[in-house]
Amino acid sequence: MTLSFFTDLFQQDFLFRAMIAGVILGIIAPLLGSIVVIRRLSFIADTLGHFSLVGISVSLFLSTLGFPYFLDHSLYLGIIFSVVGGLMVELFRRSYKNYKEISMVIVISLGAALSAIFFSLSKKTGSLFNYLFGSILTITNDSVWLIFYTAILVGLLFLIFGKQIIAVSFEEAKAKLLGVNVNLFQILFMVMLSVVVSVLLESVGVLLISSMMIIPVAAAMKVGWSFKSTTIIAIVFSELSVFFGLWSSHSIGVPSGAAIVSFNVLLLLVVSTIKKLRGNKRIPKDVPTPNLFD
Repeated sequence: MTLSFFTDLFQQDFLFRAMIAGVILGIIAPLLGSIVVIRRLSFIADTLGHFSLVGISVSLFLSTLGFPYFLDHSLYLGIIFSVVGGLMVELFRRSYKNYKEISMVIVISLGAALSAIFFSLSKKTGSLFNYLFGSILTITNDSVWLIFYTAILVGLLFLIFGKQIIAVSFEEAKAKLLGVNVNLFQILFMVMLSVVVSVLLESVGVLLISSMMIIPVAAAMKVGWSFKSTTIIAIVFSELSVFFGLWSSHSIGVPSGAAIVSFNVLLLLVVSTIKKLRGNKRIPKDVPTPNLFD
């Protein structure tokens, strides 16, 4: 079956597109996920995914009113709504400084409610399954290019502003003392994250987005010795999950998004078990704050 998979990979366009998209997403998802974990925002991907789903449902509703353009470009409207949701989270986080997690509950609840309303009005609830669970195997050329351009944008932002984003995430007060515009970089990261979550929506679905961003990082934290090493290991774990997820999806016909996430969880369990058998080695408390570019 493995040989058949490699043969089909270069003979069937849909499988090749899925692999290219998966490899790219396997890099940017844990890269941003590592920052999300530091900022204690593990549920933010789910939150933004639900608000991105609002954009999808609105586009379906508009298509029923005689605007077919929105049906073919629903992902772009999803990105816009996801960014709006991200900015709402940041706004509520500042309103509830001591209870910041409330912001995600408020936004995800609003997103779920609006999505249900517009999906119902569009009378196209049959497509809801694809957006909830995703299918990277059905990804189009346009979506692959969108993922590629998104990855380029994320890479450039990290190269230019990576140190500031990490500094704000680790120690916000210290970053302020060093003259970093904390508000600016918090919003910049939230917008960047919102765009990536929307792009992930088509591939793994709203219910599995958070898993692809967080679980590889959670596994890498068991063996990483610094922020940089943890991020790199998380990307490696993510890429392994993409490969074996697509392989199992192709071989036994299980949903691709669910397969990818399942392998992510499997890797986490394996790493956790090995770590426990070998004995936990704690990092000393006086280790300096890690830097992605060290």
